[in-house]
Amino acid sequence: MKVAVVGPGAMGCLFAGLLAEAGRRNVWLLDRHEARARKIAQDGIRIEGIGGDRSVFGIRATADPQEIGIADLIIICVKSYDTEEASRSILPAVGNETTVLTLQNGLTNVGVISQIAGADKVIAGTTSHGATMLGEGHIRHAGTGATAIGELSGAGSSRAEQIAKILESAGFQTTISCNIYSSIWGKLVINAAINPLTAITRLKNGQLLESGETKKLLSMVAEESALVAEALQISLPYDDAASAVEAVCIATSSNISSMLQDVLKGKRTEIDAINGAIVKEAEKAGIKAPINETLTYLVKGMDSKH
Repeated sequence: MKVAVVGPGAMGCLFAGLLAEAGRRNVWLLDRHEARARKIAQDGIRIEGIGGDRSVFGIRATADPQEIGIADLIIICVKSYDTEEASRSILPAVGNETTVLTLQNGLTNVGVISQIAGADKVIAGTTSHGATMLGEGHIRHAGTGATAIGELSGAGSSRAEQIAKILESAGFQTTISCNIYSSIWGKLVINAAINPLTAITRLKNGQLLESGETKKLLSMVAEESALVAEALQISLPYDDAASAVEAVCIATSSNISSMLQDVLKGKRTEIDAINGAIVKEAEKAGIKAPINETLTYLVKGMDSKH
């Protein structure tokens, strides 16, 4: 099976690296920067943290989607604001039997990819694995967690089962969800609590639980976000949002969140697709989400300085 991972960030390198390490011999990594793609193709992907420090070779990194040919599975791992560009760039690798899997943060990715590649091609997913970018093709695998994938329709499918087996073989504990939007919202609520607070405080995930104030803020954001989901009649995959957030903080305690990584590097964050998206969904439901709105403004204010 030919697997193409789109995006050489922390999660893209993690999935490409672990799939190749598991013996998948036809793993491609699509990078829009040619020089970086050449470096990864030559030097492999270095992974520290969970599993030990090692380099994984045999990954075919390229900046030219034509070079990939038709892929069986395409995994989108880019930032939410790059989804449209990434979806269009990968079209030369999309054939009649290609499946496109999104494992991104935020709410809008499924719609964007579906519009460009076709909804029948798309399977959505979430993952709680944490990874930190240390350099080009160099990451720290900082936390493990559940991965869920599912058809947009909620129906079972042989392709979802096949993808789950592929991910399982690479060490990603994967379940097939009959309500993937519940899983997406479950991840969104957790990200909305952890990501902006780490970005603002510069704390690692686990450190947010060491202060009574930040721990209380985590709960407040989670509870408000859960109320928005409830107003939209979306069932979350857990009973207590605040407890779920704390559990992820513990499981990924040493992780530097993706939003904090972006802030530290002076890069644009995904705040609009996370907390900002919750604010917009709250408006649709006729309610307010003032904590999420405040966090959105704070982080966007930080973004505007770069």
